[in-house]
Amino acid sequence: MIRVSVKSTEVRNQSGVAKGSGKQYSLDFQTVWMHTVDRNGQPNPYPEKVEIILPKNDQGAALFYPAGEYVLAPQSLYVGRNGDLQISPRLTVLKAEPKPAA
Repeated sequence: MIRVSVKSTEVRNQSGVAKGSGKQYSLDFQTVWMHTVDRNGQPNPYPEKVEIILPKNDQGAALFYPAGEYVLAPQSLYVGRNGDLQISPRLTVLKAEPKPAA
């Protein structure tokens, strides 16, 4: 199980026109911190900063992850067209950050 910490809800957008197809694209990224392990399965001393591409809702808006603790969801891994293992990170909440008192 890979634990993921989300500290900020800031989203970075990257848009443009694809060179190959000429179609417009818009990708939304969120920075997360993944608690990974080394090749021997030993936890790394510090979490690693990673940008993940966010899924979109039916209206095309990015679905960002609120601050909290997550794990990498099983549906993040899939087999691609060529039979190779691919990843499209999706997170499952482990523990949400408490909301500040009003």
